[in-house]
Amino acid sequence: MKYCSDCAAPLSLKVPTDDARLRHVCDSCGSIHYQNPRNVVGSISVYGDKVLLCKRAIEPRLGYWTLPAGFMELGESTSAGAARETMEEAGAVVEMGPLFSLLNVPHAEQVHLFYLAQMINPDFCAGEESLEVALFSENEIPWDQLAFPTVKQTLIWFFEDRAKGLFNDSSPIALRTRDIDPSERI
Repeated sequence: MKYCSDCAAPLSLKVPTDDARLRHVCDSCGSIHYQNPRNVVGSISVYGDKVLLCKRAIEPRLGYWTLPAGFMELGESTSAGAARETMEEAGAVVEMGPLFSLLNVPHAEQVHLFYLAQMINPDFCAGEESLEVALFSENEIPWDQLAFPTVKQTLIWFFEDRAKGLFNDSSPIALRTRDIDPSERI
């Protein structure tokens, strides 16, 4: 049973007036307790022609490689969150670029946003949530050891766009987006 954070009364699932979805509604005070997706923010951090990846030290997907990313915190922008996560997980200072990919993961109640980022220098180290951190060229990426389909899709798009020369001029970067199906779980 769930309880109201305002008055501690039980919550019921019902469709509130002027709404079309089932919500948790307080039986006593009428407060609606919305549940919304969580934002995962991260970066495609590049130094030279290599991309920074972190080997996860935590579940889910302990021991698998990922882009530095994590949950956005209240009071920060998505790009600031991506820079913070890059520092926390990889010890890397980056100059944030444009938003590159937005992937909806409805079955996990998440939205993943990855920004292009340029590493200021080649210094990095494993943070508390990383076992290891390394720079990889495209042909060195451990594709069969990637933690999440959102990371794999973002890296595929990144290397495709880089091969087309889309990052070589000052042209705007096209945002890549799609939905991840539950069957795509790695």
